[in-house]
Amino acid sequence: MKGDPKLIEVLNSLLADELTAINQYMVHSEMCANWGYDKLHERIEKRAIVEMKHAEKLIARILFLEGSPVVTDLKEIRIGADIPKQLAFDLAAEKGAVAAYNAAILVAGEARDFATRELLEHILTDEDEHVDEIEALQDQIGHMTLPIFLTTQIE
Repeated sequence: MKGDPKLIEVLNSLLADELTAINQYMVHSEMCANWGYDKLHERIEKRAIVEMKHAEKLIARILFLEGSPVVTDLKEIRIGADIPKQLAFDLAAEKGAVAAYNAAILVAGEARDFATRELLEHILTDEDEHVDEIEALQDQIGHMTLPIFLTTQIE
């Protein structure tokens, strides 16, 4: 099925966002593991896996629409030197993803590609959950202070 070229371009942009997020999350996850924060390591690693599944779905959809997935483009990867910076960078990326998916859903609707729109809506729900999760971690740090929070992340 030949897809709308503008929509395929938007899907490739979303794919670049997802591939960037995977890299950023994997580095943050491994940094947490290296520091001994096993619970944060596992939580961030799971988020990276969700982003991998998003990338897989976007690639499949682009191929279905007879487009070419671009897997060589990445956006800026922002690596935090400490947990608060990591969370800030991850939250900024997720908020950007929410905005991008909302815009892409409009493009899919304009192209009258409701199956793609539905796919994007499902991914958007995951991105919203990621924003909520990161904000909850930031709130916990605010309530407990960073040193106490970090003691809760050790197994």
